Amino acid sequence: VQLQASGGGLVQSGGSLRLACTVSEYTYNAYSTGWFRQVPEKEREFVAGITVSGSSTYGADSVKGRFTISRDNAKMTVYLQMNSLKPEDSGVYYCAAGPPASVVTRNFTSWGAGTLVTVSS
Repeated sequence: VQLQASGGGLVQSGGSLRLACTVSEYTYNAYSTGWFRQVPEKEREFVAGITVSGSSTYGADSVKGRFTISRDNAKMTVYLQMNSLKPEDSGVYYCAAGPPASVVTRNFTSWGAGTLVTVSS
């Protein structure tokens, strides 16, 4: 299982970023995917998830109304569109994949390397 995240960077508060996670073909067609974030000395936090079909999405309360997760099947890529960013959104963002139930249980089995998001105040 291979996942590659990209799109992180430095942005001012109120700005936007779009993260992308490219998933290997086999995994993409069978697995649900999600985004997590982590800051030093804190546990990794679930941000958003999307089902295999893309028909259902899930998001943490802290990002609802601001972040949107989506899939582009032609590109085998999952996106996290982040708007109205706040300094507390800063962290290393990881994409993850797992069996279909993972998006509900939040227990994903495969992880990509993280991409750093920094939101300045």
